[in-house]
Amino acid sequence: MAQKNPRDAGPKPPLPPQEQPPPGLEVEMTPEPDYGLTSYKGLGRLKDRVVLVTGGDSGIGRAVCLAFAREGADVAFAYLNEDPDAEVTRRAVEDSGHQVLALKGDLTDESVCRRIIEDTVKRFGRIDVLVNNAAYQGKSVEKFEELTAERIERTFRTNIIAMFHLVRFALPHMKAGGSIINVASIQAYQPSPGILDYASTKGAIVTFTKGLAQELIERGIRVNAVAPGPVWTPLIPQSFDAEKVKKFGQQSPMGRPAQPVELAPSFVFLASDESRYVNGEILGVTGGKALA
Repeated sequence: MAQKNPRDAGPKPPLPPQEQPPPGLEVEMTPEPDYGLTSYKGLGRLKDRVVLVTGGDSGIGRAVCLAFAREGADVAFAYLNEDPDAEVTRRAVEDSGHQVLALKGDLTDESVCRRIIEDTVKRFGRIDVLVNNAAYQGKSVEKFEELTAERIERTFRTNIIAMFHLVRFALPHMKAGGSIINVASIQAYQPSPGILDYASTKGAIVTFTKGLAQELIERGIRVNAVAPGPVWTPLIPQSFDAEKVKKFGQQSPMGRPAQPVELAPSFVFLASDESRYVNGEILGVTGGKALA
């Protein structure tokens, strides 16, 4: 098969100008992101495992749910309130021949984090892989003072505090050989001032990942993170104005944003036995932007 130029593997700017209110819906994006429905082929690397993915209704989360199912796993996924998107994910996993459990709730609430873990364990008996992917990103602001106290607190509660709760509640149900994968961002290393609250949480996730990995490896559980660059997901039209959306990904060395399907293999790698000596790492999938 002829090799393809990676710069030509997805839509390039200018993208159709568009805006959405938060949390954004993938079904209303143009073009719709590619999550691997027609292209991702599994190799059985996660056979008989149970995975829980937060923010699994769309974007990177949906691509990961599909890839994990096609690699042989049963999948539980959590989402806020995006029912149309969640239904697409549910069908995609189910059509891959594996069990799926969709769990609706706001992760800023500690009791919801506990319920999501408990419901997953009630259905599947355990958790082998936990993917902490859910995130809130508010509208990009022009001035720092526009970042309200309410927004800052919501961003931190969703993006990093929920990770503490989910891991605390999941650990009693995880055994040696398990894997925790957190989602950081290029924003942890190259923060954009207009979304500094979001970028700050991603920096915290890097620290959280490295510290947690040191403790949990004593129990045989690995902890790593994926740090995406620009990715075409609902976060984009709900965070930026139409003109910025039009140019999204233009500054990447690839000349385009990533499609969610291009992130999924990194999660499969970190969840599988192929990465059993990888721990405490931040795997950049940035299209060439440096994590430094």
